[in-house]
Amino acid sequence: MKSFIYATAFLFISFSASAQQQKNDITVEDIWKNGTFTSDYFYPPESMKDGMNYSQLDFPDKYGEICKYSYTSGKKVSTFVKGANLIPTEPMGKVKPINIEGYLFSPDETKILIWNETENIYRHSTREICYIYDIKTKKYIPLSENGKQSYAQWSPDSKKVAFVRENNLFYKDLKENKEVQVTFDGKVNSIINGAVDWVYEEEFTMDAGFRWSPDGARIAYYRFDETNVKEFSMTMFQNGLYPSEYKYKYPKAGEENSTVTVYCYDVKMNQNTMIPLNTTKEDYIPRIQWTENASVLSVQKMNRLQNKLELILVDFSQTGVNMVKTIMTEESKTYIEINDHLTFLKDKKHYIWSSEGDGFFHLYLYDITGKLVNQITKGNWDVVNFYGVNEISKIAYYTSAEASPMEKELFCIKLDGTGKKKLSTKKGTNTPFFSAGLKYYINSHSDANTPSSVTLHSGSGQQIRTLLDNVQLKDKMKQYNLGKKEFFTFKTSQGVELNGWMMKPANFDATKKHPVFMSVYGGPGANTVNDAWDGKDYFFHQMLTQKGYIVASVDNRGTGFRGRDFKHCTYKQMGKLETEDQIEAAKYLGSQVYVDKSRIGIFGWSYGGYMSSLCITKGADYFKMAIAVAPVSTWRYYDSIYTERYNGLPQDNPSGYDDNSPINFVDKLKGKYLLIHGTADDNVHFQNAVEMQTALVKAGKQFDSFYYPDKNHGIGGSSYRNHLYNMMTDFILENL
Repeated sequence: MKSFIYATAFLFISFSASAQQQKNDITVEDIWKNGTFTSDYFYPPESMKDGMNYSQLDFPDKYGEICKYSYTSGKKVSTFVKGANLIPTEPMGKVKPINIEGYLFSPDETKILIWNETENIYRHSTREICYIYDIKTKKYIPLSENGKQSYAQWSPDSKKVAFVRENNLFYKDLKENKEVQVTFDGKVNSIINGAVDWVYEEEFTMDAGFRWSPDGARIAYYRFDETNVKEFSMTMFQNGLYPSEYKYKYPKAGEENSTVTVYCYDVKMNQNTMIPLNTTKEDYIPRIQWTENASVLSVQKMNRLQNKLELILVDFSQTGVNMVKTIMTEESKTYIEINDHLTFLKDKKHYIWSSEGDGFFHLYLYDITGKLVNQITKGNWDVVNFYGVNEISKIAYYTSAEASPMEKELFCIKLDGTGKKKLSTKKGTNTPFFSAGLKYYINSHSDANTPSSVTLHSGSGQQIRTLLDNVQLKDKMKQYNLGKKEFFTFKTSQGVELNGWMMKPANFDATKKHPVFMSVYGGPGANTVNDAWDGKDYFFHQMLTQKGYIVASVDNRGTGFRGRDFKHCTYKQMGKLETEDQIEAAKYLGSQVYVDKSRIGIFGWSYGGYMSSLCITKGADYFKMAIAVAPVSTWRYYDSIYTERYNGLPQDNPSGYDDNSPINFVDKLKGKYLLIHGTADDNVHFQNAVEMQTALVKAGKQFDSFYYPDKNHGIGGSSYRNHLYNMMTDFILENL
């Protein structure tokens, strides 16, 4: 009997070892070229106004089709339109169906705005060719035949569509089939109407710069005068025999911004009126939003230091502006960040506001005069996002980091702050998409080691069915040698507790010394230590563990979801405490018995590239190598809104800009350094890489560098990403 047991055990062990050996290792090509780990993606649905159905763009062919689905059954109810059936006549008698790239229903859901041939302008903004499709007649017309349009939006009565072209605001009157020009002074790199400039788009996450009033009688819109904003020029190398120059307005820290004003256009009177907001050239207007009262517009005004925010109501009469009144002012010793949580209730008497005023990010209920009614959410945790209010039941829906800064859970709560209920049931990260009226929500859930699953729920949280579970990807993952991402915490020498994650090789041997590859971002409010699926990064990190590396990431001070003090402590000294914490993380990791402390490297992109550059210079004694992709090398080169929000003005805080800029510490470099940048990066300019390289050369330091011609901040495209990650992998293998 014993012999049989031993033999069976031996066979089992041998079989297990054999099965382990037969599992595959990951290659860069698997991640970026071959699509081996492609994840099923559920595009956020567009709820129909009945709250019982949603629309979705499907691709049974390359042209796409817009379909209606039932929330409860998940079955397709109908197909509104197929791109293959939309065939505009082209010159010379050629015909070509429309590839549907996006769509927007009219408020009455009788027509659909469809667009294709989309061109990216910057991070959010695009221009495209738009068509108006009539669902009943199945006929369609171009929105305009005078050039591509941007930011097309329906009027609330579904009779008009407003859009921007060549920096001017227009609308199409569908009844009259007439295009009406609202503004006439738009000019590239000078005057912008109905849209926003580069820095507003990037740092206030905006694109469309106009809003229809609820009754469709007026259009409130921005006018940017960027005449005095200095231009930045980028050479584009792949535009023909001779390179061309692309120029756009980019205000750097401390430099002049656009002068911003808000106008209101009366559709019936065909009249523009500038709203007297009593702003200075230094003020920002980060949001305009109509209230539930069709004649009252809300405006958020902020000073340049971004530590004072005013909520202003503008009341219009038939002849123009009747009243401009500040109803609420919020101030901070550091800064205030803008969001889209402001919600005016249909009772026209209240609104919901979010703030870090009590030390954590929470929701508040105010009356329309600006008087606080009550704080809705409370506790030593941050609200992450606000999704809306069921005004019949007076229940608000939000996600929070109450359980942990690494987790995102869905809750509902009454507006008076009572009856809080957790709706999400799975540990990790939950992202809901609500139907009209909040009758249903679709929840996307993932955790650190599990790809997204998507489920349908009632508004009370009850799960109805599963929409997507990524079974194919999960099965594919079983064929590879994968370790687990594990979370840890440690205290720095200053007594600060930091959160981190770590990946070890699947065949980890704690008796051996392993090199460590750290991944960092570290910027204000931005976490990398999340109990959430990381997509392609997950497989890149797993690939490195298969080569014997431990991969780790730590959220330093300044990152989010741990309250105002933890996030704001880096104010006016960006990079200082963050670098200290990453060095402390390297020291902590190096103290583990299974880590070779002489072989710790670090990688980061954008703010993370800035951090990795500081770590290999200011932290030269603790890091053997670093890779920096698209890094800021001095905050003096970055844009006004972001940099001044967290660092103040360079004129007032020169040490905060220079004491933590990598170009000023290149003489400390000891390890291997790889600098990578796209030459057409409109965000973190290639100039940063040039200045870093110049400083290194002057200091007599050897380093490696690579530049991607005409590529922007994201260095996108599968072939480019494949090349980039192969290069980084080779650099890691050779130098760590």
